[in-house]
Amino acid sequence: MILSISGVVLLGIVVFIFFRKDGLKASHALVAVLFGFYLASTAIAPSIKAGGESLAGLLGGIKF
Repeated sequence: MILSISGVVLLGIVVFIFFRKDGLKASHALVAVLFGFYLASTAIAPSIKAGGESLAGLLGGIKF
C-alpha cells in the first residue's frame, strides 16, 4: 500500500509538472493515464468516484 501511495504521489507530481511546463504531449498523456490507474487502485478511489458521481448529478440537474 505504501509503495502504491508513493507511486501515486510521484506520478501526480510528474503530471503537474508536465502540464505546467510543456502542455500535454503524447508521453505526458501516458503518464497521466498511469497516474489514473494507480490512483484507481488506492483506498481513495471510492471517494473520487462518489465525488465524480455527485458532480455529474449536479451538472445534470442544471436547467437552461
